[in-house]
Amino acid sequence: MENNSAIAQAHPNIAFIKYWGNTDSTLRIPANGSISMNLASLHTTTRVTKAPHLENDQLILNGEEKTGKELKRVQLFLDQIRKRYHKVEYLKIKSENNFPISTGIASSASAFAALASAAAMVYNLKLSEPELSSLARLGSGSACRSIPSGFCEWKAGQGHNESYAFSFAPKDHWNLWDCIAVIENKAKKVSSTSGHSFAQSSPLQNTRIADTPRRLEICKTAIIKKDFGKLANIIELDSNLMHAVMMTCDPPVMYWQPGSISIMRKVREMRQSGINAAFTLDAGANVHIICPEDSHRKVIETLKKLSGIQEIITSPVGGGTKNL
Repeated sequence: MENNSAIAQAHPNIAFIKYWGNTDSTLRIPANGSISMNLASLHTTTRVTKAPHLENDQLILNGEEKTGKELKRVQLFLDQIRKRYHKVEYLKIKSENNFPISTGIASSASAFAALASAAAMVYNLKLSEPELSSLARLGSGSACRSIPSGFCEWKAGQGHNESYAFSFAPKDHWNLWDCIAVIENKAKKVSSTSGHSFAQSSPLQNTRIADTPRRLEICKTAIIKKDFGKLANIIELDSNLMHAVMMTCDPPVMYWQPGSISIMRKVREMRQSGINAAFTLDAGANVHIICPEDSHRKVIETLKKLSGIQEIITSPVGGGTKNL
């Protein structure tokens, strides 16, 4: 029996080995595999209710009804679900975030992971975790990584059922923290979806993709062995590679701001002074500083002394998407 309403909660994730560029933009099949960590302190909570009286889906995001591109993206996602599983009912979606959206903190990942989980429950789809991960990917590629718990790897795959994320280490495997230096809390001018479509125009993209299996192996081994030195080097390299592709595509996409570069330099100084810290940036100006728990207070103290940081958001490793 199908439910009339369901609530799900999902966490955003921070990618250590990045996803950038698709081989299939409709299905969001990535050009390369990736590795990430879920963020426990940040979440999206989404209630989905069947709405037979509506003539289309309805989206209320952070208390405000959306009728533009946000609604269209949700409708396209739900239309794919309805087509795949032969459902017809429109849905009312009410979604709340406890962190800034569209600023490079993976808000679309937690949003579509929560929406996929709640919609699957309302439509009584009874999906396995890999199937739910693949479903979330249709809304936002990185959303597939927010379905499993802890440290996750996304297999690129060749088709819909082959492209999903799985947990290779539980959330309590290694007590890492993400300290996010927020220097921009307004929506970025170039969305990640648009950025992905430009990726292949960069002369660096094919080289980045070809080297990804090596970086994936180094990163995964570093996490399993809790080797922070190797983790720091590989995630900074991978972040810089992705942004190099962005800067050299046509048209160029420059997410870094002067403050981003200042923080990256400060993180390198921290590590040279003996504080375990490493930077990584998603598609945005905000800088994620990854560190072990015993370093995160020193990282925060250092960041507070820097100018241009509007907010510092901190989080340990989080679990997977859950129904409430």
